[in-house]
Amino acid sequence: METKNADLSSLRIDRSNKPEVNPSKKNIFIIVGVIVFLVVGYFVITSFLGSSVEVKLTTVVLQKPGQTTASLNASGYVVAQRKAAIASKGTGRLIYLGVVEGDKVKKNQIIGKLENTDILAQLDEAKANLQLYNADLISAENTYNREKELFSKGLSSQQVFDQAGANYNRLLASIEVAKARIKQYDVAIENTLIRAPFDGTVLTKNAEVGEIVAPFGGSTTSKTAVVTIADMNSLLVEADVSESNIERISVNQDCEITLDAYPEKSYSAFVFKIVPTADRSKATVLVKVGFKNYDSSVLPEMSAKVSFFTEPVDTSITNQKPILVIPSSAVKSENGKSYVFTISNDKAVKNEISVGQKLGSYVEVISGLQSGQKVISTLDDKIKDGVEVKLAE
Repeated sequence: METKNADLSSLRIDRSNKPEVNPSKKNIFIIVGVIVFLVVGYFVITSFLGSSVEVKLTTVVLQKPGQTTASLNASGYVVAQRKAAIASKGTGRLIYLGVVEGDKVKKNQIIGKLENTDILAQLDEAKANLQLYNADLISAENTYNREKELFSKGLSSQQVFDQAGANYNRLLASIEVAKARIKQYDVAIENTLIRAPFDGTVLTKNAEVGEIVAPFGGSTTSKTAVVTIADMNSLLVEADVSESNIERISVNQDCEITLDAYPEKSYSAFVFKIVPTADRSKATVLVKVGFKNYDSSVLPEMSAKVSFFTEPVDTSITNQKPILVIPSSAVKSENGKSYVFTISNDKAVKNEISVGQKLGSYVEVISGLQSGQKVISTLDDKIKDGVEVKLAE
């Protein structure tokens, strides 16, 4: 058979001429492989070596022993419950202002005056008209009496008698109108006088002599309130208490007020009123705290801190000087010594301190820390000297 003897060498695949790989492509593959290896290695290393301990910080603060034993603390401001922005009833130019900030005033005391020359002129005119009407009344009354007598004797007509009576009654009415006009101008003059509505102290002076004063501010250049006064015997602290804590507050509950301006001094206080509504934007309830006694250093709008107590307060405790305190959870005891941990370069640093009395959930710091310093708030076995830490979000 011819097919059996056929030459099959022509069908053999020649593999001697292999295509060469481009060297540049080979380099790209190598670079990509190195980058992938480095990225994977970075994540593997950081997953094993970057296991920092999450911690929270607390601040070393100065507090009074009474504050540390309080069941709840809140912040607020001193507010005068009796306060008024005094304006005039009339409109005019201010010609007299007899008070400045800090002056004490009495109820109905004249503290300012508006220009009133035009009203005084109208009042003089009304009084002159009254005198004129009174003079005419004498003549009209004599005429009326005379015509009445003549008419009774048949010596005068009905028309003349009626006319005399009408003139007499008209003058009586004119006199009443003149008296009412005088009262009207008296009221207008009183409206130019600015009086204190109650005993108090001037807080602010909002207008100066020469400026236009109006009850409702008729223009951008006119003033409404001339001065603002407050009754300094009606001072309270208004504090916002969280809705979740309001059940721990009750009327007449003992409190302690500390003003930020005088942190070394405290005032005995009590819950005066719990306002029966909540602020939805802040989720708080307004609590008014009254002073049991206070002095002239307490001023409106001062910021204050209020400590609420569940038990009656011993005044000897509340009058003590502030002490340096931190939460007990921030202190670690070893071999009879006390330590706290601060953070430096993202590592926990062990610091020895001296502690004093324990006050509720706080402990007194005698030495080793300063007010305002930050320490780790809660300690466990993971927190050691030199361990890497990170702040919890």
